[in-house]
Formats: sequence, structure tokens, C-alpha cells
Amino acid sequence: MRLLIHDLAQEELDKIRPGLGGDTKIIANNGRIRHCIGCFGCWVKTPGACVIRDEYGDMGADLGHSSELIIISQCFYGGYSPFVKNVLDRSISYIHPYFVIRNGEMHHRPRYEQPLDLSVWFYGEITEKEQRTAEKLVRANAVNLNCQRVKVFFIRELAELEGQLC
Repeated sequence: MRLLIHDLAQEELDKIRPGLGGDTKIIANNGRIRHCIGCFGCWVKTPGACVIRDEYGDMGADLGHSSELIIISQCFYGGYSPFVKNVLDRSISYIHPYFVIRNGEMHHRPRYEQPLDLSVWFYGEITEKEQRTAEKLVRANAVNLNCQRVKVFFIRELAELEGQLC
């Protein structure tokens, strides 16, 4: 399964949907996502699942059963849009609270064995400095999520996405 997290309007999603394939779960902003409260309950009280039981409460498991994570986000000062960042915060149960040394740095141990590839598409008016910051952020996320492959793309117009997500 592929997992798509995006902040697109429905009409923009409809333009790229044909290239996604039937094995893609789409996470969209329905206006009802609650913020991570930082309680670490997904590690301690209900391991692997967020204690906030809404439709975003199983994001860790969704990631764990995916072979590829695709993120489409407007670039906000070199980072993700608020919605995409919120979904990623709610996905912390994807990893264990225990640590391992990876690339000479301390990182959380993976909870799932499924290898994960990461593709991030940032769109909008993006400065060179924002682009460098976003690139570093995505590469750091890839290490934290134990991704095998990572790709980062920067586009100005959403029309550039059409046909790219096959």
C-alpha cells in the first residue's frame, strides 16, 4: 500500500488521483483533525495507536503497512503545511520509544519491519533558503522513519504534479 498525506483542495487532488493507483490510502484534511497532545500514550498506554481516537488515530499503523509515503505540501518557511505537520505528529506511534544508533546518531527504533520509501513534493513560491531547509527536514525525517529511499521535489504550480505520482 502507498500512503498519501496532502493539503490539496479536492479539485487539485482529483487532477492527480488517476496517477495514484488503487492501492493508495489518501489522508486529507477533513477539518476535524485534533492536535497531538504530547502525552506519549501511543508509546505507553496504547502502544502503536494514538490515544485520541479519531480517524487519524491509527496513522502509525497506516505507515507500518505502507511501502511508500508520499507527502504533498505547500512549503511553509522550509517546512510542511500545518495540516501535514499535524498528521506527522500524530504518526509518532510508527516508531518505538526505545533508541538505537543509526548513522552515528541516536534515533528511535522502528516498530514495523515493512521498509518505507519517502517522496515529498513541496509546492508554491519557495526561496532557495526555504528549499535547503526543506531538503534537510525531509532527509532528517527519512532517518527518523527509517526510510530506505528518499526523494524531494519542488514545484511552483500544482499542474506539474499531474502524471508524476505513478
